Amino acid sequence: MKLKQSALIGAAIAGLLVSGYAAAQEQFIGLPSYRVGPYGSNGASLYGGWIDYMAMVNARDGGVNGVKLTWEECETEYNNARGVECYERLKNKGPTGNSVFQPLSTGITYSVLEKVEQDKIPMVTIGYGRTDAADGSVFPWVFPMVTTYWSQASAIVNYIGTKAGGMDKLKGKKIGLLYHDSAYGKESHAIMDKLAEKHGFEVQKVAVAHPGNEQQAQWLQIRQQKPDYVILWGWGVMNATALRTAAKTGYSRDKVIGVWWAGSEEDAIPAGDAAKGFVAAGFNVAGANYPVIKDIQTNVYAKNAGNMEDKERVGSVLYNRGVVHGIITVEAIRTAQEKFGKGKPMTGEQMRWGFENLNLDTKRLAALGAAGFMPDLKISCKDHEGAGKVKFQQWDGAKWNVVTDWVEADKPLVRGMIEESAAAYAKEKGITPRDCSKEM
Repeated sequence: MKLKQSALIGAAIAGLLVSGYAAAQEQFIGLPSYRVGPYGSNGASLYGGWIDYMAMVNARDGGVNGVKLTWEECETEYNNARGVECYERLKNKGPTGNSVFQPLSTGITYSVLEKVEQDKIPMVTIGYGRTDAADGSVFPWVFPMVTTYWSQASAIVNYIGTKAGGMDKLKGKKIGLLYHDSAYGKESHAIMDKLAEKHGFEVQKVAVAHPGNEQQAQWLQIRQQKPDYVILWGWGVMNATALRTAAKTGYSRDKVIGVWWAGSEEDAIPAGDAAKGFVAAGFNVAGANYPVIKDIQTNVYAKNAGNMEDKERVGSVLYNRGVVHGIITVEAIRTAQEKFGKGKPMTGEQMRWGFENLNLDTKRLAALGAAGFMPDLKISCKDHEGAGKVKFQQWDGAKWNVVTDWVEADKPLVRGMIEESAAAYAKEKGITPRDCSKEM
């Protein structure tokens, strides 16, 4: 009896050890998502693509060097207070705690900016957030990767310059800035003022209150001011409303240039014919023919395990942007494991190192099935942005068509503004910037 009891106890202990070992080989990623509210449709595509990519890595590769990816969503409704609640709820989950926080909201980014440093959790803000956080010497825990808002605005002005026949032709022109009246929308002001000063054009700022489904007064103002181009710095229902109202007031949609949060199927399709000819920036492209998307279809959707209820949205702009989030997150885990141990889950501090040493060159992107899908990306201690370039696409009434190669920002101007703003922040907060020459 004692022998049998000992065997049972031994088996139970062995089972606990095995299950404990298995649990330790998981990398937890907290997802502060939004699938309800005025931006729910956008969030569903973004988080759907991100989750599908992680599910594909688990199914096809068995995780990252044997470490399975696990995740949990927390609904923010794109609300700052709820975003902070989700941050607190997720931060201690998983065997090593939440390894990265990506709120997909500029407002939530600002709300937890100081918390992530205290808790040693890297915050990755791909294509959004606080632009001057691109200076990693001052913001070591924040990564506004791929392209910041200031780089995007500069690239848009460069694109308008080519349409006008040269940057010198911008002198004396008027460029309207129809912006979402939030932290996100106001992120555009400083750079547009600086670009207007440099190139001699007038910037006309017109605010649209959240959520933006009424814009008669704004477009009446635009009609009176007669700008040569309008930059649509919108989000959610604001974008389709802007295109429909522009059509009613007779403003040509091919003179409306959208930011990347205005250039998705969710923006164009609801606008109907009013969207035809509309041009928007993007740091990723639409399409389901890329090998990475085909791998998701083969390893996830063919097994009825996909996150998207509407499978037609697989390969859309925002879905593919979610896949970009997945690629960058997974490759940061892989990079961190190279230094801290393959087959081990990474802590927040180790993940920070992984993000800061990320190098997605053309060869690596091709190996991931994402050549041309997103720009090459190299992050360093000093530069937490990387690429700083976008492609422009035009809506033909049914789909997006890429109309340019990668268009770069005015890097000297943008980087100078980033460093000046980051230095002012460091002085205000009493921060001693890192010496990045010692981090190499």
